[in-house]
Amino acid sequence: MTIAIGDKLPAATFKEKTADGPVEITTEQLFAGKRVVLFAVPGAFTPTCSLNHLPGYLENRDTILGKGVDDIAVLAVNDWHVMGAWAQSSGGFGKIHFLADWDAGFTKAVGLDADLSAGGLGLRSKRYSMLVEDGVVKALNVEESPGQATVSGAAAMLELL
Repeated sequence: MTIAIGDKLPAATFKEKTADGPVEITTEQLFAGKRVVLFAVPGAFTPTCSLNHLPGYLENRDTILGKGVDDIAVLAVNDWHVMGAWAQSSGGFGKIHFLADWDAGFTKAVGLDADLSAGGLGLRSKRYSMLVEDGVVKALNVEESPGQATVSGAAAMLELL
């Protein structure tokens, strides 16, 4: 079942590359007592993700944070090495969280997993964005197609804030 507005996020642990190396970050650490924008992509370095979805959030980071958001995170079913390399190459390292949901545990728990085997990617996340307040989903925007980043993009999120 897909998570819905008003639902509490399930407990999960992600990995993230930091200046000090990889760290584990839990949903409790990331979301408790905070207002966070989380967006997910089918894969780091994929065309729509790298050329459209991520850049919108990086370009609008300060505006989003200026609207009462405490943090921004991007999530993908990739390992932390890939997410760390994507953070570095995109210029987003240290600006937003690049969360590795390496085993798709969180992605499956929120019901937003997608079988993209036909495209050679295997099990991945659907493309979405959500506004989370103190661990509770306040807005959820899921794309119909993994190749689109309209309803889940930064511009759409700014309209909600």
